[in-house]
Amino acid sequence: MIYRPLGRTGLQVSALSFGASSLGGAFRAIDEGEGIRAVHTALELGINLIDTSPFYGVTKSETILGRALKGVPRDRYFLSTKVGQYDAGVFDFSAARIVRSLDESCARLGVDYVDILQCHDIEFVSLDQIVSETLPAMVELRQRGRIGAIGLTGLPLKIFPAVIDRVPAGTVDVILSFCHYELNDTSLTTLLPYLRQHGVGVISAAPTGMGLLSERPAPSWHPAPPAIVAGCRKAAELCRARGGDIVKLAIQFAVAQPEIATTVIGSASPENMRKNVAFAAEPIDAGLMAEVLAALEPIRNHNYTRGRPENRDPLFP
Repeated sequence: MIYRPLGRTGLQVSALSFGASSLGGAFRAIDEGEGIRAVHTALELGINLIDTSPFYGVTKSETILGRALKGVPRDRYFLSTKVGQYDAGVFDFSAARIVRSLDESCARLGVDYVDILQCHDIEFVSLDQIVSETLPAMVELRQRGRIGAIGLTGLPLKIFPAVIDRVPAGTVDVILSFCHYELNDTSLTTLLPYLRQHGVGVISAAPTGMGLLSERPAPSWHPAPPAIVAGCRKAAELCRARGGDIVKLAIQFAVAQPEIATTVIGSASPENMRKNVAFAAEPIDAGLMAEVLAALEPIRNHNYTRGRPENRDPLFP
């Protein structure tokens, strides 16, 4: 396993991290015992960062994760959870709720502090509140030793500088971006120099585009327009015809970017976690990678966005 520094946090994180949204049933109904074994498998294979949220499964992810981590030495893992989003369409980024949310998460997880606390999907709320109320409350929690680092998450890329530029230097330690560093979309790279300049660590999630780059059909809830879905399906079929695995290529592509400290992979299957870690360690088939990237060129960096109108990225094309 490769380990990289996460910005200025002092954390050396594994190139793959465990996405515990899977424990909340984000992708399928799960067996709790299997999910717990998946967490243990990830830790045994060298993964040391686990990402969760009270939103995932409406506290189910944190609850199962807490059971999985019971008895595991606290120095064997870094734990990241989130605040602000609690159910579909339910957001509360008030200072009082942030503090209460951390207490609730710690109780479910069986810990007394978290290494990273992130504002969850800030594109759906006023960034003014994030700047003036939410982040100051989180800074106080950091000063009290309740959390190690402060992060922001969301789909549109523009939200990150829109907040970081308005708060004191050193306020934001980490960002988590998803669906913007994958085989068909590398637009996150446009922000990397800015984030490096500000000492902000980078976590990327969804290297398969939330299921676009896989053998299964895209989920019915997926926000991608038909052209992106069809383009990714074509690439997956090409990969299969060449005897390859599109998920393997997607993981290898993601971890090969040295400025992204870690890539979040979610699976409640121990077998899939073993495969994912093995994929990351294997050499890339350069010829197949070139073919797949060429097949995806017609939809390169075509995107989709969401959130309040003022927080959305411009659509391309």
